[in-house]
Amino acid sequence: MAKGPRVVAELGRPETPEETAARKAAFSAAYRSSQNTRNLIAALLATLAVVVVIVFAVPRGEVPPAKAVDVAAVAKTIASSEDRTVIVPEVPDTWLANSATLEGDSVSAWTIVYVPDEASGYLRVAQGFDADPSWPARVLKGAGTDGTVTVDGVVWDVYDIPDPARAGNVSIALGTQAGADTVLIYGSTDQKTAERAAAGVADQIRALQNGS
Repeated sequence: MAKGPRVVAELGRPETPEETAARKAAFSAAYRSSQNTRNLIAALLATLAVVVVIVFAVPRGEVPPAKAVDVAAVAKTIASSEDRTVIVPEVPDTWLANSATLEGDSVSAWTIVYVPDEASGYLRVAQGFDADPSWPARVLKGAGTDGTVTVDGVVWDVYDIPDPARAGNVSIALGTQAGADTVLIYGSTDQKTAERAAAGVADQIRALQNGS
């Protein structure tokens, strides 16, 4: 016995062919949408798995610490090439020297750059060979002297730095004559640290002042 059209509870009557077609179309669309969602989730999970594998597979380690420059060795080379005495500051072992080289155009300056441990910033010790009187002002962007300080028997000019940004981020500067040369100690740190470096070159400066 043939069955009659299916009665739809919500309608209380059999579906029309158009309603049947619409219901099937809606079901198919919902099914395809669910499949697309599943595929998207599967793709995301696969991508996440690849990222996890890469993260754990790539070897990692700590960044190696910066290698300190052997100031004494470089100074020996500069002294030989320039045929003159160059200073080698005696500073705490914890101070990192990250540069030691000749700098400058009109005046050649043997320059060491330190990163002190007890103060933030940096500190340069520069020996200007046969430097003219205006060399410190050029290095310090026009800064003038503002008194003196005596460190281990050596008198140093203290420079007034009203605008550190204009002076190349220099906040402290000391300078003294050492024979024909001028020694500058300057940088972005405090005066106590600068004076510690000054004490570390005092004997050598006296020797240069005495012509030895």
